[in-house]
Amino acid sequence: MSDPPDLREVGARIEELLQELLKAADASVRDRAEEVVRLLVELYGGALERVVDMVGGDGAAGRALLDRLASDELVASLLVLHGLHPVPTEDRVQAVLDRLGPDLGLGAGVDLAGLDDSGVAHLHLGPGCDGSPLSAAARLALEHGIEEAAPEVSGIEVEGPPQQPPPSVFIPAASLRPKPRDGAAHRGGDGTRPTAVGP
Repeated sequence: MSDPPDLREVGARIEELLQELLKAADASVRDRAEEVVRLLVELYGGALERVVDMVGGDGAAGRALLDRLASDELVASLLVLHGLHPVPTEDRVQAVLDRLGPDLGLGAGVDLAGLDDSGVAHLHLGPGCDGSPLSAAARLALEHGIEEAAPEVSGIEVEGPPQQPPPSVFIPAASLRPKPRDGAAHRGGDGTRPTAVGP
């Protein structure tokens, strides 16, 4: 019995062959090749949608199976491609932040502020962080984790950490009064020189 094919290699080879075909063929052949690929994607996408509907409609057991399927990297990427992933993008991104945050020294202080229309995830470093900017290594780890869990996210933008207010400094009012100059000790209480008293 032969070993199963490496599906990543299969996908890469399909992409390679398609690019070669598009470069070598004339316009009419290119158009037909692109249509074939589009129709194949629609075909397996439609079949995958039926599978998700059947499995998801089978109660708790079906939900557990769907979760298992969605946890597989390859299957999850196909579910995302066709808009069928059972877990919303925001929840998958936040799960990555919750999982990686403590390992990256961020505590529980990194949250998803939102996703914009271009698919960029805006992350917010909260008060649980140590007050320093996100390091390059931590950013790379977050990007990699989010890419695996939510490949539809196009990038990340990090906001924060929040600026800490400067510490309040108490200055006693007495310290604001001018210090007496030399000879002030010889002055009267009102700051004038005492009147000389004759014999």
